[in-house]
Amino acid sequence: MTTGIVRIGAYIPYYSITREVIAAAWDARPSPGERSLCNADEDSVTMAGEAAVNLLRGVERDTVDGLYFASTTAPYVEKSHATLLAKVCDLADTVDVSDFANCTRAATQAVRAAFNAVEASSARSVLVTAADARNGYPKSAQEQMFGDAGAAVLIGDTDVVAEIVASVSVNNEITDLWRNREDDFVRSGEGRFIKGHGYTSSLIGAVKALVAKAGISLDDVTTFVLPTPGLKDHLGVAKALKVPAEKVQDPLMTLVGDCGTAQPLLLLAAALGTASAGDLIVWTSYGNGADALLLRVTDRIADLANRDQIGHLLASRRQLAGYPRFLSFRGLLEAQPGEPYKITPSTTVYWRDRNSILALHGGTCRKCGLTTFPINRICFDCHSKDEYDEVRLYDQPFSLFTYSVDQLAGRSDDPMIGQAVAEAPDGTRIYLLITDFRSEDIAIGMPLEATFRKMHELGDFKNYYWKLRPVRTGRGA
Repeated sequence: MTTGIVRIGAYIPYYSITREVIAAAWDARPSPGERSLCNADEDSVTMAGEAAVNLLRGVERDTVDGLYFASTTAPYVEKSHATLLAKVCDLADTVDVSDFANCTRAATQAVRAAFNAVEASSARSVLVTAADARNGYPKSAQEQMFGDAGAAVLIGDTDVVAEIVASVSVNNEITDLWRNREDDFVRSGEGRFIKGHGYTSSLIGAVKALVAKAGISLDDVTTFVLPTPGLKDHLGVAKALKVPAEKVQDPLMTLVGDCGTAQPLLLLAAALGTASAGDLIVWTSYGNGADALLLRVTDRIADLANRDQIGHLLASRRQLAGYPRFLSFRGLLEAQPGEPYKITPSTTVYWRDRNSILALHGGTCRKCGLTTFPINRICFDCHSKDEYDEVRLYDQPFSLFTYSVDQLAGRSDDPMIGQAVAEAPDGTRIYLLITDFRSEDIAIGMPLEATFRKMHELGDFKNYYWKLRPVRTGRGA
């Protein structure tokens, strides 16, 4: 049995901000490039959900037996996020779910757990999701170096594109990066100490242990995927291992930044996008130690869906012009409040309608075939009662049927609100808000895709729902 990576998905937010803009706010020296930035309606759950939904397009949901979620910035302190994402992904209530947290190595720890589950025949496949939106202190290096992103990988033993040949894990009890429960920002120790005795030594130790366990030499490896907290730290690891720089995967630090738990998965997605059958990939992650996995690319790599997803996402971004909006989008600077939602959220109603709210289910009439959203007990067309099947709508390619744009209805830092009626190829129409758009680009008939977003936190819990946006990922195109 060959167990490994079946599919991989990535998500990079629509917004980015140049490090020059961040540095200018403090009269500081900028680092090169830009960093990704999640919108005000995004968080770690929505970004992980985006990557997972993108990955699952065309996958039979009933073959997925588990979902793991990894993040250091999960929105709830006490509540399962994996359960929420399992509903977003429209998986069965019987799938195994688990949250991995507190360490930037959490995603590869989840991957190793998923691998063990499949190897033990406890699961046919397991979906591992990861996302982070960490905050660095204002004016700190981390403020420029951090980035927001999500990623997902499906581990299974059928149609494997990259076999997991061997893996090792080393732990290192070092207080290098940490965040207390009440902290908004990631704390760090002295730079040379934490890199030398934490990041660098752990990665070198893990890679050496991996190649020894696998019985290969470093020269046999095609690509090294090394996460990095800075622009060149990964090259220091490569130099210490005597690995040529051209064998090291671009860490996307000048385009995305250090995206925490999602970084190893995001970089692997980029590496697999250009990989060939027979390639050996050393895939690593760091966080109070290091994980290292040896992957062998199979002939199935030619069939890997959406191989250029990183390129699509980077090509469809928009730069944020101002530092104040960067802070307000992250909840670090409170702008003037807008009109509050005039609703009273209910956890009971949220649970009752969870299929429609979280998995965007509509209803298809068994008598006449009409699909409607929201679900109606009475068919608009043939008037049959309770004769419908629930169907997932977010996989549909939509086109814009009609819309309105209000320049004053939103938050004071982002006042424009777009509302749209979108139409699927079968004529199903759906009314949702629009996000991640420029008003001048909106046109009747343009392709749209559904995107999972955070709506508000009334009722002291996170209220999620779906919006529409111009196509970015290839879904809906």
